[in-house]
Amino acid sequence: MSNIKLPTPLPVQQYARCVNDTQRPADYIGDWPTAGTVYPVRVLLHAHTGQPQVKVLGFYAERPYGAFAAHRFERVADVWLN
Repeated sequence: MSNIKLPTPLPVQQYARCVNDTQRPADYIGDWPTAGTVYPVRVLLHAHTGQPQVKVLGFYAERPYGAFAAHRFERVADVWLN
């Protein structure tokens, strides 16, 4: 058994396509994804509910926290980084 452990999180860049850009909350301040566009993302679990959320890398968001519901995106690719 090896003592080598993989880094956490894994060195992977995820990409996802926005499939639902409707129902933007009225109090949302920040960038909003456009349907059909592929974005570099990071999938994180919500601290309270444990549900997956998608954080679009490079987006500015002031409220609420800059993460989107997973149903708004479809996973396109995972690129392993060296």
